[in-house]
This record gives sequence, structure tokens and C-alpha cells, in this order.
Amino acid sequence: MRYYAGIDLGGTFIKLSVIDETGQLIGKEKTETPKGCEYFKAVETIARGVEKLAAEKGVHLDGAGIGSPGVIDGKNGVVVTSNNLGWEKKPLAEDLSSALQMPVHLTNDANAAALGEYAFGAGKNYESLVLLTIGTGIGSGIVIDGKLFEGNCGAGAELGHMTIRCDGIRCSCGRRGCYEVYASASALIRQTKEAMRRNKSSRMWEFCGGRLSAADGRTAFDAMRLCDDAAAEVVERYIGYLAEGIADIVNLFRPQAILLGGGISAEKEFLTKPLQERVNALILGKGTYAPVKIETASLGNDAGIYGAAKLAMER
Repeated sequence: MRYYAGIDLGGTFIKLSVIDETGQLIGKEKTETPKGCEYFKAVETIARGVEKLAAEKGVHLDGAGIGSPGVIDGKNGVVVTSNNLGWEKKPLAEDLSSALQMPVHLTNDANAAALGEYAFGAGKNYESLVLLTIGTGIGSGIVIDGKLFEGNCGAGAELGHMTIRCDGIRCSCGRRGCYEVYASASALIRQTKEAMRRNKSSRMWEFCGGRLSAADGRTAFDAMRLCDDAAAEVVERYIGYLAEGIADIVNLFRPQAILLGGGISAEKEFLTKPLQERVNALILGKGTYAPVKIETASLGNDAGIYGAAKLAMER
């Protein structure tokens, strides 16, 4: 049996795992990212953590994979730039390989999550899929015919920054009308608060304890289920935004499935059923030819470690 380390690097925490070649999770740990994301301390923290976990489980590792935020040159194993970590042109795969004395492979964290869902999660019955991780922004990963699509120099698959509203709200990237400005969890919270300000009698206020600042991604969905008209309007509009972007993705790539991750995916059929209907009405062929299934992802916060390990298995 072969064993691999799967590493999910974040600005706050580093998740480490040992996974066997069948996808069985042997063990996992979480440790804090070194203060200030100091590069060489991070490399040392990861290496020592991986070695410790493998020793505890009594296994020999054949390789490691790591998912990192930012623009990643996977071919050369370099973090080109990462705002979350404050890194520029860091040869992370080479330095970790040296520290661990084993092959190490690197990709973007959203790509790793998509690969994890494809290999071991909700996407394991599909050959082509797109994962949308809906949180503060929209992360995305694309698998086409069983292969991770990363774009030229690993800089592609940034679907959260395609435009769905020309001259729309300004995005943190500098453009206007980006998908994530309208369809991220942050956008849903903003839309919920705007509706609450307009509708003082809405039951959304009950779920927030009367405090606007307590509104979150569940608020509108929870109130909608109690037949609150203002909340239902928020949810319908939000699903409309989400559907516009998914329709574009479908028309571009025509995957077999779109998988939704992030906290919003906990809404399950309250999200996926109306979203499927809306997307089918928008895409070419109206969903009757080459249908695309919209489902929620299944690996949750572990998708990245599974995908990172799969990367090492493949490469």
C-alpha cells in the first residue's frame, strides 16, 4: 500500500493528512500557520508536521501534495503570488521536497478541492466537473476528462472574476460586476441586510435577534422557510445571480456536474432544486441535451487535503 501526505495551506491554519492510495484517510492534524506567514517557518512547520503524523501512523510516505491560496505555477511548483500569505515567487514544492526528502507537488487550493471531490467525493461518478466554493469570494476548480484544468502557467480557472453585470458593483480585483460580488456568501449577506433595512417587519430580524450585524448566509433561507416574502425575494434574486454565472460556465465547458461547496451548500435542495431549474432555462439546449447536474460537494473542509494527496498520487 502506498501512502501520501495531503496538505491544505491557509493564512490562518495548515491542515495535514495521510491518505492511502484508495482514498482512505489514515490521519489528519491542524496547526496554526506561523505568525506573519513567514515563509521558511511555514516550510519547516509543514515538514515537521507531516513527518510527525506519518510516524504516529507508522507509515512510509511516497510523496506529498499541497494546495495553496494564490496564483500557482504547478508545473514548476512555485507560489507566484498569494495575497493571503503575502508571498511572491516562492519555490514551495522544491523547498518542501528538500525538507521531506520526497516528491512534492503544488496547486491552487481551489483546484485541490475540485480534484478531491472528483476523486473521492461527490464528483467520483463524473469525468468532468466544476467545483464552486462559495464563501467570502468564489473559488473554483475545473476537472475536464479526468484532468485538472489550471490554465496557462496555472493562472486560470478564476471563475469568481468573470463578469455577470457590465458596469456593476466594483470587485476587490478592481473590475466591476464580477460573479463573486453578486453570488458569494458575502454578497448574499449584503443583499440580506439591504432587504432587512427596507422591511422592518420581516422575520429575518427574528433570526438575527433584532441586530442587523448578526445577519449571515442562513438568515434569508431560514426566514423564507417561514413564508417571509422579503426573505423569499432575497433568496430568489440570489439564486438568479448564482444561476447566471453557472449558465456561463456550462456554456463554456459543458461539464457533467457543477458541485457547490462552502457554507451555502448546507441549504441542499432549497438551493440546488430552484438553481437547477433556473440554469436549465438559461443554458443552450435548455438542459435536455448533455444535461448538467447541480449537486452539493460532500467532503466539506477536507476536500483540499484529499485533492492534494490525489495530486501527489497522479504526478
